[in-house]
Amino acid sequence: MSVSKSKSGQGMVDISAKDVTRRTATAGGEITLGVEALAALLEDRVPKGNVLEAAKIAGMMAAKETPRILPYCHPLELNKVNIAFEIDRKNSKIAITSEVVCLGRTGVEMEALTAVSAAALTIYDMLKWAGQDMVISDIRLLTKTGGKSGDYRRS
Repeated sequence: MSVSKSKSGQGMVDISAKDVTRRTATAGGEITLGVEALAALLEDRVPKGNVLEAAKIAGMMAAKETPRILPYCHPLELNKVNIAFEIDRKNSKIAITSEVVCLGRTGVEMEALTAVSAAALTIYDMLKWAGQDMVISDIRLLTKTGGKSGDYRRS
């Protein structure tokens, strides 16, 4: 196995010449639960406590800590982080959505994606006692606004 070496001079991109603008991003993802895990969540019988509240807090914390996790992300002063859940009982899934907003020189896509990822991992962690047949999937950027590259909306 060969390890690629980074080229000299690569690292964090210099964003100091960019204008400060309002930047937003939303991301989504899903976690599919086993029957027992979904029942435990819906019946509020999870030993570790309120799953969705813990996942919401974990998602918000992860968004704020993104530069500590991803080495080339700039530290940003986030103005808003919101995490929402939609339970699909029929398909035993939870859809997770994050929304992140800041006034800055670079976008918040990675913060939104990290928030969804951490929320999904928290749900998995809190429900793994009920079965480890859960699947985290479809983590993706849904929208972004602001910046030189313009707006994006997943079709």
